[in-house]
Amino acid sequence: MKKKFIFQVVIFIFFTASSFAQSSELKDSSPASAGMSDSRLARIDKMIQQGIDSGWIAGAVGFIARDGKIVYDKAFGYSDVESKSIMHKDDIFRIASQTKAITSVAVMMLFEEGRFLLDDPISKYIPEFAHPTVLDKFNEKDSSYTTVNANREITVRDLLTHTSGIDYAGIGSDNMRAIYAKAGVPTGFESSRIMLGDKMRKLGKLPLVHQPGEKFTYGLNVDVLGYLVEVLSGESLDHYFRTHIFEPLGMTDTYFYLPKSKAGRLVKVTSVDKNNHLINMSTDFPNYPLAQGTYYSGGAGLSSTIKDYAVFLQMMLNKGEYNGKRILARHTVELMTSNQIGDLNLGYDKFGLGFQVTTAKGQSVMGISEGSFAWGGYFATTYWADPREHIVGLLFMQASPLTHPELQNKFKAMVYQAIND
Repeated sequence: MKKKFIFQVVIFIFFTASSFAQSSELKDSSPASAGMSDSRLARIDKMIQQGIDSGWIAGAVGFIARDGKIVYDKAFGYSDVESKSIMHKDDIFRIASQTKAITSVAVMMLFEEGRFLLDDPISKYIPEFAHPTVLDKFNEKDSSYTTVNANREITVRDLLTHTSGIDYAGIGSDNMRAIYAKAGVPTGFESSRIMLGDKMRKLGKLPLVHQPGEKFTYGLNVDVLGYLVEVLSGESLDHYFRTHIFEPLGMTDTYFYLPKSKAGRLVKVTSVDKNNHLINMSTDFPNYPLAQGTYYSGGAGLSSTIKDYAVFLQMMLNKGEYNGKRILARHTVELMTSNQIGDLNLGYDKFGLGFQVTTAKGQSVMGISEGSFAWGGYFATTYWADPREHIVGLLFMQASPLTHPELQNKFKAMVYQAIND
């Protein structure tokens, strides 16, 4: 009897270990094998196609994996609304602010090496951020301003949580946009051959929009962190990403600036004309991935495929490991995906070190499990990873503006209605 019990335990451990090994790497599987309904997933097809038929979007790629099993990986519509080029699953999208999560991982890799502590002042590594000031009065006529001294220094943790008081160029408050523009601080979508360090050192001398730690303000924090990676590693951010994250994970289609051989896979960004019809964005603004630039924006600069980014998320869902390559320790992933802003709020949710974190109240909105971590990008890409249901979900589009953002939320809600175990 005792031998039989031991045998059963060994078999259980074997199959449990085998199951985990299978789920650690993304693999094509049937929906049924992952506890999801094929017919219910097909409802997502209809929702996305309706958005295309209604003229709301040109095309999209959707991706869902559960337990490491890819159950949904489909492309719809056009990658170029004017030439009617068909969208493909391996087309490349500007992921913009989805860059932030990758930069945050790079920062925490250096944290694991003992290069810094989270509550170190950033000025310890980038001296231009010493003795910060806070905007007091602003003159709209000439963009001049007065300041008061900050109560304390900005910490690395402040930057990871967007509580430093640094605002955004381009999409931030009117006053700070004017100040940043006058100082030549870019948004992160950059095609010229300027250097990240030059602009971040200049940013360090500009005022904050509020006292450090006072509130959540989405800003250029992660661009500063990108430069911190360069300072601590002695490598460009581009090189650090490639050698420490992309190559180990097999992310072969993720770049700041695309090689010419892959330029034809970049999806066009749509806008709308005066009649609200979709057109390709006519300015040079969205063409930055095609330049041979040198500005490696840690907050917004990357372009990628949906599969590459799904691999990155699966690594996080695997507690820092993917296909035998450990990027982060389990405890570091838990630190990054837990509430790091205390009593401050981000809607119903909280913010960790680089990710929005779903709360119990946030779960009530669309059913995304408490503890899930997420974000998105300026050009209509979005993602989340759900540790409770072991789900990685992504929907990539390319639009500015996205006139019907409810498509993103419908996609998220419809993933959960397809679970049937």
